[in-house]
Amino acid sequence: MRKRDFRCLTLALLSACAWQAEAQEQKQERYGIGREATPAEIAAWNIDVGGNDGSNLPPGSGTVERGRAVYAEQCASCHGDKGQGGIGDRLVGGQGTLASSKPVKTVGSYWPYAPTLFDYIRRAMPMNAPQSLSDTDVYAVSAYVLHLNG
Repeated sequence: MRKRDFRCLTLALLSACAWQAEAQEQKQERYGIGREATPAEIAAWNIDVGGNDGSNLPPGSGTVERGRAVYAEQCASCHGDKGQGGIGDRLVGGQGTLASSKPVKTVGSYWPYAPTLFDYIRRAMPMNAPQSLSDTDVYAVSAYVLHLNG
């Protein structure tokens, strides 16, 4: 009798678990905010330039002089007029500090590669309007920030 009761109890528990799992699959959580991204919106963020070799960079170029002007207009309010930092991260200095007890992570110490810097600026800056800079302006700002780091 005990064996039969155990089997019945096991069967009942398995049935309850299966019913609960099916109910969870059918229940779709909706939070009532946002919407599904369109293919065009997803494609707009598919702008990876690849690794540090620059093989997937878009056509274009920029100069330090143009970068200085774009930086003053778009970047200095957060990163300081010479990249020294402000409400945004410090961009200059820190070379040779990564192995120290207090590493200073800046473009000069941590991201000294133009393709990586270009990729980040293009995707994320300025913070209040990401992807708003033209590729030419991103090249120019990248050149200027690398110039500030020597």
